[in-house]
Amino acid sequence: MSIRVVRLGTPRHPQEGLRIGTVRRPPRGVPREQIAGRDFYDVWLPTLAPSAELVKQAQAAETSAEWARFARHYRREMSAPDASRVLDLLAALSPTTSFAVGCYCEDEERCHRSVLRELLIERGAVFD
Repeated sequence: MSIRVVRLGTPRHPQEGLRIGTVRRPPRGVPREQIAGRDFYDVWLPTLAPSAELVKQAQAAETSAEWARFARHYRREMSAPDASRVLDLLAALSPTTSFAVGCYCEDEERCHRSVLRELLIERGAVFD
């Protein structure tokens, strides 16, 4: 059992389990009843998505320093009580449950999911 970090909308791994969308908004132009069937996510969890302001900051980041600033701000948002408790829950579930967390971004290195992975590892989460 473990966590996978995925790009939403990509084919699922056979042992992936539940796919959780950690995004601010549902996929555009996809009817709600088709979201899971089209490999986006089974459960939408915007609590772990960066704020709209931070999404813009991440998209505009061109340098390592700009990306590092985004990561610091995202970490700060994830230290809020609700987000922090959700991260703790996912980390605690990871040894006994297979699931995936993801976002739409093509490059994980320039996506909040790279920071999300770090946050979960810091909480003792088990990754595939």
